[in-house]
Amino acid sequence: MAHGLPRCKSDTGGYCKARQRLPTEMPRTLARETGALVSDAIPQHWQWQNRRVWLVDGTIVSMPDTRANQIRWPQPATQAPGLGFPHCRLVGLIGLGSGALCDALIAPCEGKGSDEQTLLRQLLPRLKAGDILVGDAFFPTYFLLCALVAAGIDGVFEQYGARRRSTNFSVGQRRGPRDHLIVLPKPKRPEWLSPADYARVPATLTVRELAAGGKILVATLLCPSRYPKSAINALYRQRWSVELDLRNIKTTLGMDQLSCKTPAMVEKEIWIYLLAYNLIRLLMAQSALLADQIPRQLSFKHTVQLWTLWQPYRDALATALIINPAKT
Repeated sequence: MAHGLPRCKSDTGGYCKARQRLPTEMPRTLARETGALVSDAIPQHWQWQNRRVWLVDGTIVSMPDTRANQIRWPQPATQAPGLGFPHCRLVGLIGLGSGALCDALIAPCEGKGSDEQTLLRQLLPRLKAGDILVGDAFFPTYFLLCALVAAGIDGVFEQYGARRRSTNFSVGQRRGPRDHLIVLPKPKRPEWLSPADYARVPATLTVRELAAGGKILVATLLCPSRYPKSAINALYRQRWSVELDLRNIKTTLGMDQLSCKTPAMVEKEIWIYLLAYNLIRLLMAQSALLADQIPRQLSFKHTVQLWTLWQPYRDALATALIINPAKT
């Protein structure tokens, strides 16, 4: 056999015991470090105006209907008890240039602290000053935008519903057709924010609102000469890439329906999928550099298919090298 190892047994009991002994921190750390390995080394022409761009989005993952999973990640409240599967929410940060996942958090789909906004705030320390964060209309609240500005991070988001309906481009500092700067006042303190933290939030925040591509966008990229409206619109249109990335993790790799029956193993299983995703992204980044392309021009699914087809030849070559290295 390849590498001089014995043939794998068909009995899966040993594999189950080995997976249980594997600490969750190991695949989690490996996934994060692999993502950092790709994202920290991307060339400038993979960036947007020489700045790293991160895409944020969330998704729902289903798992076996066991009592332990139901307790940790209950089924949706809209389903009658016993007629649904446990679900968990996953929110991740994915690099626009490389497609690699920087980090992710897993939480129940309902209850305090389970929304995408809360999970994103916990992920913000993973970003660096100078980065740009792009997301949909779930995210551009006053407090999140203030947190980004305080950390030296810019944001581009679709305006959320209530604010989008009341946007008035006739007020504020005009920067172009349906493009202006507006000063937002600090809203009332939400329950999740302590009085001390609330007091540290600025009393006002200047943001840029612009209408482009049939949407109203809100951004902290305030300078229209450096960041013209067309450039911001083009950047936001690439937000759809994160939807495709999550679909690749769930559909191409098969994470949409998990198989583990306990919460600890479910979490471990998710991180194994994320590690596999980042390893494939690493392979795509290396290939893109060799071919003078960018990773987004390569097909994730095709890369997986090519790698799978290559395995028998790689194993055969490894066996030949072990048996008779002189002839090879």
